[in-house]
Amino acid sequence: MGIDEVGRGAWAGPLVVGAVVLGDAAIDGLDDSKKLTPKKRAKLALEIKRRAAGIGVGWVGAHIIDQIGLSAALKLAARRAVAQINCDYDEIIIDGTIKLIEGDQVSTLPRADGLIAAVSAASIIAKVARDNYMARLDAVFDGYDFAQHVGYGTASHRMAIARRGVLPVHRKSFAPIAEMCASNSPKSASSKTRNTTSIGNSAESVAAEFLSRRGHEIIARNWKTKYCEVDIISRQNDTIYFTEVKYRRSARRGDGLDAITAKKENQMRFAARFWLHEQNLTGQIDARLSVIAMAGQPPRVEKYIKNID
Repeated sequence: MGIDEVGRGAWAGPLVVGAVVLGDAAIDGLDDSKKLTPKKRAKLALEIKRRAAGIGVGWVGAHIIDQIGLSAALKLAARRAVAQINCDYDEIIIDGTIKLIEGDQVSTLPRADGLIAAVSAASIIAKVARDNYMARLDAVFDGYDFAQHVGYGTASHRMAIARRGVLPVHRKSFAPIAEMCASNSPKSASSKTRNTTSIGNSAESVAAEFLSRRGHEIIARNWKTKYCEVDIISRQNDTIYFTEVKYRRSARRGDGLDAITAKKENQMRFAARFWLHEQNLTGQIDARLSVIAMAGQPPRVEKYIKNID
């Protein structure tokens, strides 16, 4: 099996790891994906998919990279790719010097993507998958030219961020993006704003603990898109929950659930679809929108609607 990654140094978009077992397939023209033209890569990717004994593609999105770090994200993507291989193989060869997968059969080799056919194939599969994804992002976010720079730190990419702002698909833990986020943030905030933010964070922490006690694994908090925010993303068994937390200091001022209007539901639904698309999970997993209404100081859970659909 050959393994290679694409997107390690990008400012935006997912990290993608390809894993390929060629078996008896001998495919002409395999090479490091960076040395091939887009047309040649696309043609070879189709042939690899048709003839290879096994193919896996592991994805890790920008917000997960921000949460766990690049090294852990590389290993997670590699595990996800290998888990999709359903055929036998004798060894695993990884391009580079980092052992992304543990095991006696695993070895690393610098520039293996130009030397070992299976690694070249993995490089091509990962590159084509990621480039196609970035092209789709280009259609979602106007003016960023993702199809051209595919998320890397070009001058045009920096100018687009300066004009239009940082997106959810940007890796905010990367220094250039973190610097741009800091330069665009307000220098100071009123005590009222700081207090409101603090109470909101406290309410979300209580809500996250509430879900954890009910068997949820918290995947992300305050995950944002260009259009809205999901307060808590969690997994329970085989279902992903996108939970909106609504806090009112006093229940006498109205139930927090009153704020879940049809427009808000649509925003939540769009954010959920975007997150699933970024994780390459669309159509593969059960997803639900839920709401937690909270009141009081300190905040406490008043109502929980597990599925608002």
